[in-house]
This record gives sequence, C-alpha cells and structure tokens, in this order.
Amino acid sequence: MKILLVRVSSLGDVLHNMPIVADIARHYPDAQIDWVVEEGYVSLVRLNGRVRNIIPFALRRWRKSLGNPATRAEIKAFFRTLRAERYDYVFDTQGLLKTGIIMGAARVVKGGQKVGLANGSEGSGYEGISRLFHTKSIPLDPRTHAVARGRLVVGTALGYLADAAGTPADFGLPAVSPSDARPEWMPAGPYVVYFHGTARDAKKWAPASWIELGAALAPMTILLPWGSPKEKAEAEALAASLPHARVLPKLSMADAVLLARHAALAVGVDTGLTHIAAAFTTPTVEIYADSPRWKTEGNWSPKIINLGDRGAPPSVAEVLAAARALLGPLLPVR
Repeated sequence: MKILLVRVSSLGDVLHNMPIVADIARHYPDAQIDWVVEEGYVSLVRLNGRVRNIIPFALRRWRKSLGNPATRAEIKAFFRTLRAERYDYVFDTQGLLKTGIIMGAARVVKGGQKVGLANGSEGSGYEGISRLFHTKSIPLDPRTHAVARGRLVVGTALGYLADAAGTPADFGLPAVSPSDARPEWMPAGPYVVYFHGTARDAKKWAPASWIELGAALAPMTILLPWGSPKEKAEAEALAASLPHARVLPKLSMADAVLLARHAALAVGVDTGLTHIAAAFTTPTVEIYADSPRWKTEGNWSPKIINLGDRGAPPSVAEVLAAARALLGPLLPVR
C-alpha cells in the first residue's frame, strides 16, 4: 500500500500529525508512506524513520517571488515530483485550500481514495472548499484533540478506528542517547529550557513569572531560545534578571529540536517547540494562557504536566510545583 500524507504547516500541526505514521505501520507494516511538508519542517519529519519520501513544499518562500522564472521552475518541479507516484490513499489532514490543491494534483491508482476532514475543529482555520478535492470526507467532533483528529481520519479510512482512538500517540521520534553529540551552544550538564516566545502576545506568560520561576530553579542553567528580534529582546530582558540564564544564538529548526530533545526540563507556552519537547517525552510543563488546553495538551505521557487554560494562566507556584515534580533529584533542595 502506498500512502501520501499532506500536512504542510505549521510546526505544531506537523508534529501532531506524526502519530499517524506509527498507526499505519502498526496495521500495515509494508505500507510505503510519503509526506508533503513545508521545506522548513523537513528536518523534523525526517526524524521519523518510517516515512519513505518527503516532498518539500515551499509556498512561504515561493509567494514572495512568483514572477521569478526560477520560482516558477521550482513550483513545476514540485508538482512533477508529487505526480511521479500513484497512491492508494492520499490524506489531507489540514483542510485548507492549498492542501486541497496538493491533494487534487496527486495521483491515485484505480479505485484509490483522497480522504480529508469534513469539518474543522473549534477555532481552526479550516476551509470547507478543501472538500472539493476529496473522494471521502470524515466528520469529527469539533472538540477533538489536535493529535486525535488526523489519527481518527486515517483510522476510519483504513479500518482501524478503535485502535486510533485508544492507543497512546507514538510520534516515532528517536530516544535520547548519552553518546549523542551536542552542539557547542548546548551545556554538557542538565539544563532547563524556557520556550517563552510565541507569535500571539495573549498566549505568553508574564515576564515577572518567568523570572520568579527561574530564581526558584537556580542554580540550574536556563536556556532562552528566540525566533524573532522581538523574542530575542524578551529573552535578553529575562536573562538580565537571571544570572544563571543564557540567551542562545539563532537556531535552525534541527538545532531547536535538539534543544527540546536534550533538556532536563522544558517549560513553555502553547507553541510548536513546547509540543516538540512533549513529543520526545522530555519532562515538560505546558502553560496555557489564551488558548484552549483540550486542543493540544500533551496527554500521552506522565512526564507532561499541562497547566492553565484560556483566560486562566497558571500561577508561578503551580508551575514551580510541576517543575519540581518532574526534575526530582536534579533540582537541589533549598
């Protein structure tokens, strides 16, 4: 069986799609699974050894130069690669016009199916026009968890719905090994990472709360990544109040994944890198301040503690108690 997954963005959504691969492999061990994804997330999908081919999609870059002959040539090459294979199933688990167009362009064998979402979840950017490209649309409860949505769509189409609903999510990510090489910017010993940045200010936790938490976690090293000049300035402001905190250099996606993977503890708001840490089952405290916890909370491991909810961010005391529970003997008693 040949299967194509279409889930192009964003970081958290791509990550939440990954358990589909393990589900398929568990029921169809010989299945060949390909994936269309935004080029910036190829390094993440590549970590899942069960994915045969990754087809990079570069709309974010292409749309800045659509009149450029080189860009048009890249787009033609993308569709040529997409159409080089005939699939038994094509799954669009994102439900947007752009992913529907990709699904529409993909080729299937005689009797093959193109399967997608019949409806969006609460607050999603679902575009109903995407159904035009389906041969089968799967309806789901609008309050279905982000990880479960894709798993249930694929499980329904392939005939293992009960398993998709009841088996813990397996992201297919490699376990950390003591022999893994560490980049120069990564400490040799245990560290805490703050995933403090996110595009929407309302989802952030108050700077004073990060500082109070960091003071309580001393002397453990705290690493502060950033993804934009604004987030860098915020990281520098936190580090100015926490002598044991360090602002990291600009990281590639691959390095950001390493950062999440090797942390002794990740504390973060509702953002892609926090969810990556949770997917690796790194001890993780997920902080919800202005997004619904039911939608993306890490519910597949006891090493993940989810706190707060929309309009009700957690207190420093709650986050610190969770951090202490997860760190255990790594955090000195004071």
